[in-house]
Amino acid sequence: MSKQVQQVETIFCHETGDEFLVVVQRGGERLFRAKLGLSETSAGPRPAKFRLKQGSSEEPRQPDEFVELARRAKRIRISEQTSPEKREELIEMLEGYQLADKAKAVRTCRYCASAGRYSPITTDTAVKDDRDWICRDCAREELERQLTYSGAGTVTGDAKERLEELMIEVQDLQRIVNLLEGRLDPDLTKFDTISATTDEVDPVRVDSLDLHPDLQGLLEDRFETLLPVQSLAVENGLVDGDDQLVVSATATGKTLVGEMTGIDRVLDGEGTMLFLVPLVALANQKYEDFQEEYGHLVDVTIRVGASRINDDGNRFDPNADVIVGTYEGIDHALRTGKEMGDIGTVVIDEVHTLKEDERGHRLDGLISRLKYTTEQRAKRREEYQGAQWIYLSATVGNPEQLAKALEAKLIEFEERPVPIERHVTFADGQEKVRVENKLVKREFDTESSKGYRGQTIIFTNSRRRCHEISRKLEYSSAPYHAGLDYKRRKSVERQFGEQDLAAVVTTAALAAGVDFPASQVIFDSLAMGIEWLSVQEFSQMLGRAGRPDYHDEGTVYVLVEPDCSYHNSMEGTEDEIAFTLLKGEMESVMTHYDEGSAVEETLANVAVAGKSAKALNDRMLGEVPTKHAVGKLLQYEFIDGFEPTPLGRVVTEHFLEPGEAFTLIDGIRKDAHPYDLVADIELRDDDL
Repeated sequence: MSKQVQQVETIFCHETGDEFLVVVQRGGERLFRAKLGLSETSAGPRPAKFRLKQGSSEEPRQPDEFVELARRAKRIRISEQTSPEKREELIEMLEGYQLADKAKAVRTCRYCASAGRYSPITTDTAVKDDRDWICRDCAREELERQLTYSGAGTVTGDAKERLEELMIEVQDLQRIVNLLEGRLDPDLTKFDTISATTDEVDPVRVDSLDLHPDLQGLLEDRFETLLPVQSLAVENGLVDGDDQLVVSATATGKTLVGEMTGIDRVLDGEGTMLFLVPLVALANQKYEDFQEEYGHLVDVTIRVGASRINDDGNRFDPNADVIVGTYEGIDHALRTGKEMGDIGTVVIDEVHTLKEDERGHRLDGLISRLKYTTEQRAKRREEYQGAQWIYLSATVGNPEQLAKALEAKLIEFEERPVPIERHVTFADGQEKVRVENKLVKREFDTESSKGYRGQTIIFTNSRRRCHEISRKLEYSSAPYHAGLDYKRRKSVERQFGEQDLAAVVTTAALAAGVDFPASQVIFDSLAMGIEWLSVQEFSQMLGRAGRPDYHDEGTVYVLVEPDCSYHNSMEGTEDEIAFTLLKGEMESVMTHYDEGSAVEETLANVAVAGKSAKALNDRMLGEVPTKHAVGKLLQYEFIDGFEPTPLGRVVTEHFLEPGEAFTLIDGIRKDAHPYDLVADIELRDDDL
């Protein structure tokens, strides 16, 4: 031990029962551990036992060896966790050897001391654990143990890092454990705040617009000046017929950009206005809005996706001035050769749908087919000048690239009308409802400076879960999804608008922009069906929180179940996905084609344009392998030359992928009941 004695820097003493655990260190590294026992003598306390610890065994040494160690040491540290009596006894012993001036009581980590490690902690580095203070490393280990004990599962990646950061920041382990149990500690749940921003834009006065007198008067009655994004659009050629891609946050007034030019062109006799959206729920609401706002000036009709199955013309007037439709509702008209007349304006709302795996290629194909149709009509009718195209979105990661691909002028406005405070907390599936109930009640009991009570949208991943949550909320609420009939959905919209409901619980049907002026958004799940949300979808949904005319701020709560996924095909867990979404950058909006989607769109283009199908493929945003797709269409006997066969026409009119078509054919050959066949296909896209 002589060599070790010469190199001693620190001796750390910690009470263990009637003895002291002694840790001898040099350069921050432990040399050895020992146990020291004191006994009372006529000269005072003196070393009586000194045993060197080696693993689980102990080697007796002469008690004087401790004294020699203490003389060689630069410093002696005594744990504050040592009882006052034992500390006084140790210091008195050191005084007997004139060593007390080296001794100092220090705060140390209890867990480290028990494990034979010297780990001093300070007010800045300590973490509170019940009534003790421990070091950060032990706090991290204890947090991991508590995660397992609490049933939270294995928290990994960014979620675990977030919890550790919070624990170090607040220096309290129990507060983090409470967070995992669904306690709503706002200092801990708060992730960040998306600040309200205002870009400096000179507002355009409504009375300066050169619009049709009927529309001009209507707008002047509603407001004095245009909102910033509307002013930018007007200043950049909106009423001159320029195509535009308008990218701006939710509730900044994008929709009126399309309405202004579309209604103006209708009233000036320059063709029909098409206003196209991705979902039936949104189409229904837009149809009602147009009827209410412009119904005394123009005829409004609606065409949604269901008409591809029962095309009886119900509620659809092809000669109307304004046609509100779903993408597939209008695309079905094109695929079946319906006469669309003179189209003056096409407004594509939620154009970021172009990036979605299921609907993206269909919107890409629709735009190409609709442009072809209007261009061909313009060639046949000299008095028809073609259509103006307006694309709207709140969530585009590559606006310049997308605007160039769409051959449109970019109108980008980055204002956030009200700040949004984003929170993340942890809870399992059952605990989530309890947390949601508390959040809904707290929000509804709060009134904004504008006189509106706080209302909540809860997003979840299934219709069944919508009803389950709604039933368990104590304040008035209602489920809202595409499975409800039109009358029921309109009733929910009306009740929410009149503040009779504290909350609506919904699936993706609301994400695309159905107008519920909510102050709070809660994510019960970060999945829609069996797919994780994209950054675009997440941003679109959280953008529902806070409206400038109603609320002072918006609030978003992301409820995360650690180690959870909703289907074995899903990569990652909800805690991992949560922080990917919260930190994620907006994804680029472009369309990608696999073989099935390339075949489907090429077949649709053949049905609409015959030999010009290749030209339609070439102008689409995504790269379509035309030659390969045509080869497959010939192989499947969906086309004969550049004409659809009877089978091919059925396939394209019913938006079938090749695999679906062959499933139907096989079922028919096996005498399956028609209802079973239709159900199998329709249930795949029942939100259209």
